[in-house]
Parts: sequence; structure tokens; C-alpha cells
Amino acid sequence: MHPLEKFEYCPMCGSHHFVENSNASKKCENCGFEFFMNPSSANVAIITNSKGEILVERRRNEPAKGTLDLPGGFAELGETAEQGVAREVMEETGLNVTESKYLFSLPNIYRYSRIDIHTLDMFFECKVEDESVLTANDDAAECMWIAPDDIHTEQFGLRSVRWGLIKFLGREERFSPENRENVDKNV
Repeated sequence: MHPLEKFEYCPMCGSHHFVENSNASKKCENCGFEFFMNPSSANVAIITNSKGEILVERRRNEPAKGTLDLPGGFAELGETAEQGVAREVMEETGLNVTESKYLFSLPNIYRYSRIDIHTLDMFFECKVEDESVLTANDDAAECMWIAPDDIHTEQFGLRSVRWGLIKFLGREERFSPENRENVDKNV
């Protein structure tokens, strides 16, 4: 499925002659306008407490409602990735990020309003001011601290978060190239 399949009309002139031009764009045969579907920027926070446990949330909303997640979300216009991850952590947990260190990024597809939104999920290791003020808010139904050895990635509903945890926890060697597709379903 083309990422712009649901977009039938040119946003510039309204023509129905808005056709696939590349794997990430559509072009209007009427006015020549070309629209690209680039990935949206999203941020994920990996936060550990004084015991070395990782902060985990239970998702309040779809997609993947009820599954485990890490704090994070989409970057907003005009903010840096570091500002975005700090804002999301504050909104979801009440924790104030004092330091964020970029770790790595992973591509993802996030299903929202019946549209597949391609994202580039940037993972940050974050330090917080006072972990005792932790409270579930916004998209988080609950928050908990889990020891790394007790994390079961199959309980996390979003593919990039599963893979991000596998990478962060150093568990990549468990997955051969032949079974990576199955991992997305059964991590």
C-alpha cells in the first residue's frame, strides 16, 4: 500500500489526477504539484531509577491500548527532539527531564485514524530530577518501574519500542536475520 493511498485529490488545485510518483510521493498531473510523505519525528525516553529499573507505561489509548510502552510521542512543530522527549515525559509521567542523551533511531509505522503514519523514532536515555513524583497522565494509564531482566518485549505493543528495548538491553544476538519478521509479532 502506498503511504499516500488515502490522499486522492491534489491539495493545491483539488484535481483528482493526483497519482503515485515514487514510493514516497504523489504528483498532480494537472498543476504539477508533488507531495512527499516523509517520516514524522517521534521520541522515546528510556529512564532508569536509582535501582536500575526502567520506567514503563501501560498505554491508555489506541493503537495498542493496554500494552506496555515507554514514555514518548510525536515532536511538535518548532521544538527539538530533546525538547519533545522532555515534554512527552512531563505530560505522561510528571517527571522533569534534566538530561537527554541520544542513543539511536528506528523506523516505524504508527496506525492512527486508519492511516499508516511512517515515523522515525529517536531513542533517548533520560535522567530526571525527582523520580518520586511519578504519576500516570495523558496517554499513560499507569506507570511502573521494571528491572531489565523482568522486561518481556512481547508485552510492548509498538514494534519500534520492542526493537528499541531489544537493542538497549543488548538482546539483539538472540535474533537471526531469518527470524526478524517473526520477532515483530512474537518478540
